[in-house]
Amino acid sequence: MLRLVFALAVFMPIVAEAADRPNILYIMADDHAAHAISAYGGRLAAIAPTPHLDRLASEGALLTNVFCTNSICSPSRACVLTGQYNHVNGAFDLSGRVPPGEQMLAIEMKRAGYQTAMIGKWHLKDEPADFDYYCVLPGQGDYLSPSFRVRGDRPWGENTVHFEGEHVTDAITDITLRWLKEGRDANKPFFLMHHYKAPHDYFENAARYESYLADVEIPEPETLWTRDPRFGSLATRGADDELIPHVGTSIGDRNPRRSYLRDLPALYPREFPPNYDPADFSDEENTRLAYNAYLKKFLRCVKGIDDNVGRLLAALEDAGELNNTLIIYTADQGFMLGEHDYQDKRWMYEESQRMPFLVRYPPAIPAGQTLDTIVENVDFAATMLDFAEGAVPASVQGKSFRSLLESGREPADWKQAAYYRYWMHMAHHDNPAHVGIRTKTHKLIYYYGCNQDGGYQTPAGWELYDLVADPHETRNLYDDPASAELVIGLKQQLAETRIRVGDDGSHFPECEKVVQEFWDYDEADRTRAIEVSHAFLARRLKELEDGKRNVLTNKGHVGQ
Repeated sequence: MLRLVFALAVFMPIVAEAADRPNILYIMADDHAAHAISAYGGRLAAIAPTPHLDRLASEGALLTNVFCTNSICSPSRACVLTGQYNHVNGAFDLSGRVPPGEQMLAIEMKRAGYQTAMIGKWHLKDEPADFDYYCVLPGQGDYLSPSFRVRGDRPWGENTVHFEGEHVTDAITDITLRWLKEGRDANKPFFLMHHYKAPHDYFENAARYESYLADVEIPEPETLWTRDPRFGSLATRGADDELIPHVGTSIGDRNPRRSYLRDLPALYPREFPPNYDPADFSDEENTRLAYNAYLKKFLRCVKGIDDNVGRLLAALEDAGELNNTLIIYTADQGFMLGEHDYQDKRWMYEESQRMPFLVRYPPAIPAGQTLDTIVENVDFAATMLDFAEGAVPASVQGKSFRSLLESGREPADWKQAAYYRYWMHMAHHDNPAHVGIRTKTHKLIYYYGCNQDGGYQTPAGWELYDLVADPHETRNLYDDPASAELVIGLKQQLAETRIRVGDDGSHFPECEKVVQEFWDYDEADRTRAIEVSHAFLARRLKELEDGKRNVLTNKGHVGQ
């Protein structure tokens, strides 16, 4: 394994011929929720400001209604790269891949005359061979002393460089700055995808941030403590609330299978009292300790990103290239930070579905804009290609929103709903599979509750939220008689959207049978859903008991 060591220096300005079109710097973090960027004004803004990211917003545009179509890493990245929904690009889950020859955005940028580079977290299995240059983490990669895969004489995955003693966020920025200085073709504009691993859990911040927020009580979402009885549905609560302990990773000890209270004391002992024993504390105290430990590590990683974005901006500014570079900052999805006592992503709830999107390009994008047009991650590629004056292939399902950024006006024929589908049923964080649409004012979620083969069923259920009156999604209005007509209209809109985007059920027919079975959700459907709830609870309790026996058995083997 080679070790790459270099001194950073500001890259030389590129020649005037390349200034006809902008350079494009696409910065994407992992799991960086919009409400953890101070420009969005969330509860964390006062204690954990992000001044360099805020600069992009103040000198450009901040978009408030940008959404991923599937809140999980590989599928979201595939949507950005191909401009297609996951049922078209085939990246349904974490095994998703986009093979060479199909990495559309890199291919079309190169055809448009751009030099292309992919640096940082890739997470799409196959080699990013359609880029001129790449230096990418293997899989999730490591936070500390990371290694990266590069192009070389040996097969994909075997040519690596190593950054001993460095934090991954710093290393990714170092690689980008070196490429800008030494790897550039001065006769071409560049298209650079600069992807941070942070703040993906489990978080490890650079050592210099260890004292950051150490003595601060992190503001808590009200829904961490209060679960309105109108929140959720039979799908997420179970019959008579019997599945509340088994759906969604918890902060405290609600979920006996996935709880950060169970994981974090061993991972981050410095964030807990000395000789910490949960039995010495109340449930509320334990939950608060876990929440603060989790949020502090998350926000320290965010601080590292913000500082490194500052390094990128400074380098571009010193080189005279800042204003000739279209800079986008986003994340592959949002992240639950304790809302509803949930962590991780995957949900269609706002904190998980919404992506931050900040964009700066002074020659064309007026400063200080806040735009609420609905945008999906499948639209990113077409927009960047539009700025590059490149061709958008017919295979791309997304549309360019360049005119929105330049004029501040939503196109008359623009979509009025974002489509969402999460396929990884009850995997990892106990999230049931679901599909839905999000308009500017309402959200309709349908938990059909099965895997891609139609199996491992959880109860089906529908949820409707009024995002104007109830922005934190605490009251499900699906069964409210006053919402009956709205439900009918939104269900029809969801059905039509599925047809429009090509999610016709043919990809997994057995799954589609379940989707259709509970679509009407009449009394017979609800009765059947209650039966499924009871059956799933029995199955889950047996799994937990079997898991305990396996742990005891494995401990015995280890002892021997």
